[in-house]
Amino acid sequence: MNVELRKLQTADLVQVEAIERESYSTPWSRAMFDAELRKSSSLALGAYTEEGALVGYAFVSRYVDAWHVMNVAVATVYRRRGIARALFERLFEITDIDSRRGFTLEVRVSNAEAIRLYEELGFERRGIRRGYYTDNREDALIMWREPSSRSLR
Repeated sequence: MNVELRKLQTADLVQVEAIERESYSTPWSRAMFDAELRKSSSLALGAYTEEGALVGYAFVSRYVDAWHVMNVAVATVYRRRGIARALFERLFEITDIDSRRGFTLEVRVSNAEAIRLYEELGFERRGIRRGYYTDNREDALIMWREPSSRSLR
């Protein structure tokens, strides 16, 4: 599916919040997203249809040694169309000049489809955070993508 990828704006947060609520059992609040947008160390991208509707987003924050993937979601009816992959690939392009930082994320151990996508994008399994998710105490798989794996795109 063709989508336009561009930086998220504060005005997009109503749509972000709607996608977030349909995607997660413990959704972030609008205030949390707003705080991330305001951080100079964060990067937030949206995927927009030709009509301008937001159908997916990704938030990452820059730390000393890594870009931490904070939140990624795609609206239910637009899933499995390559939108999340496109968001990640664009993030990798934007951050490519920062060659010393890898990427890290946490994902529910039960989310096999997301894990498969992340592995296809060069992420490797690095550990477990026991009881990480507050809704059901599910473990999180810690995944890491080395800076050098950017050539996998």
